[in-house]
Amino acid sequence: QVQLVESGGGLVQAGESLTLSCAASGSIFSINAMNWYRQAPGKQRELVAGITSGGRTNYADSVKGRFTISRDNAKNTVYLQMNSLKPEDTAVYYCYARVVVTTGPYEYQYWGQGTQVTVSS
Repeated sequence: QVQLVESGGGLVQAGESLTLSCAASGSIFSINAMNWYRQAPGKQRELVAGITSGGRTNYADSVKGRFTISRDNAKNTVYLQMNSLKPEDTAVYYCYARVVVTTGPYEYQYWGQGTQVTVSS
């Protein structure tokens, strides 16, 4: 019904920047929260940043001041601008969205397939 497709991951050196994108498509009536999570090897998945449909944002303490989440509601897309990257930011980054679908007044949760971000020291 709804697909989330991430892009923008890659290999960078410490101190560099990357921007991740996540585009939602399918039977979308509206999108409420859109979040970015990450999972490093051997660790639990953690919330990195979130943004509501009204633009209110929240961040993990570890990324405050370095990462910025934004969204384009017209394009059903969420972005994660990552600056001053550190080796400890290395992880698979996942997009998450709570979507109200066109087939009924129900909200569902969807995940993207993940995109690898590797930061070398």
